[in-house]
Amino acid sequence: MSMAGPSDSADLIDSPDPIDSAAARLAERLLGMRANREVIPEDPNHSVRWHEHDYPSPVARWNYHPEYELHLIRKGTGKFIVGDHIGTFEAGHLALVGSGLPHDWVSDLEPGEVLQGRDALIQFDGKWVDQAASIVPEMADVKPLLEQSSRGIEFLGRTAQAAADSLEAMGTATGLQRLHHLIEVFAILTRAPQEERRYLADEWFRPQLDSQAAAVVDIVLEYVFSNHAGSVKMSDAAALVGMSEPTFSKYFKRATGQNFSDLVRKLRLAHARRLLEHSDKAISDICYEVGFTNLSNFNRHFLKDIGATPRAYRTARRHERGKTAARP
Repeated sequence: MSMAGPSDSADLIDSPDPIDSAAARLAERLLGMRANREVIPEDPNHSVRWHEHDYPSPVARWNYHPEYELHLIRKGTGKFIVGDHIGTFEAGHLALVGSGLPHDWVSDLEPGEVLQGRDALIQFDGKWVDQAASIVPEMADVKPLLEQSSRGIEFLGRTAQAAADSLEAMGTATGLQRLHHLIEVFAILTRAPQEERRYLADEWFRPQLDSQAAAVVDIVLEYVFSNHAGSVKMSDAAALVGMSEPTFSKYFKRATGQNFSDLVRKLRLAHARRLLEHSDKAISDICYEVGFTNLSNFNRHFLKDIGATPRAYRTARRHERGKTAARP
C-alpha cells in the first residue's frame, strides 16, 4: 500500500506476476477476497521508497507486490490481514511484509471519518539487498530477516518503537542521512528478540518458487481449490502437470516444503477456520463442506493442527471479536 505525489504514485492492476500468483490465489480462496497487484515505480534517487498516506485511500486496499514492505500504523485501531492471518492493530503497529505476500489494514472509522497520515512505510526490492551484500558483507545480516518475512512479521515492544522512530526519521532525511536511518531500521529488526517478533501467515502459505515451479504449483492449487470439498487425488494432480505420481510427489515437496496430502488437509482446515469464524453453520456441516468425510477424523486433525477443538476455536474467536467490538 502506498501513496506519494502524483508522479510517484503506485498503481493497482489485476494481472498477477506468475511467481506471485500462488500466494495471491491462496489468499483469495481462503479469505474470499482477490488481492490486487500493486505496481511500484522505481525511484532512481533512493534505495527504498518512503511514503505516508491517509485512510481511507484508493490504494489502501487488499494488495500484493514483489517488493518488501515495512508498514507503520500511526493512529487508530482496526483489523489487518497478512496472508491467511487476520489480527487487530492499534497505533504503533509495525509489520514487515515479504515479497508477494497479500496484505491490508482496515481502520475502525465513524461515517465520513478520515485518519490523516495514518500510514508510514518503506518499500524496497530484495535484489538491492543482495547487490549491497556482495559489496558490503555486513548487509548479508538482512537476508535471513527477508526470508522470514515471507510469512509476515509483526514487531512488538521496544523493537517496534525504535524501528518506528528510525522509519519516521527517513521521511525528512535525504542522502546519506536517509541511508543511515535505513541501516538503523535493518539493524534494529535483525536484532529483535523472539519475544518481540510475531510470525503471521502459516508456514505453508508462501512457498519460495521459481517461475517454473510457480506455474506447476498454481495449476495444482487450482485443481485443489476446485475440488477440495470432494475427492482430491494426487494421481489426478500429477496428470494435470504431465508427471508420474512418484515424480510429482517429490517435485511438489521440493517446491513447497509440503507433502501434497498435508497441503490439502491444511487448506481444508483453513477453510474450516474461516467458516467457524464467519458463519453459524453446524460443525458437522462444516466438516463435510470442506472435504472431510468423517466428523471424528475432522475433529482429530483440527485439534492436532490448530490446538483446539472446532467448538472451542469458534467460542474463542467470537469472544475475541466481542472484546474488540466493545473497545471504546
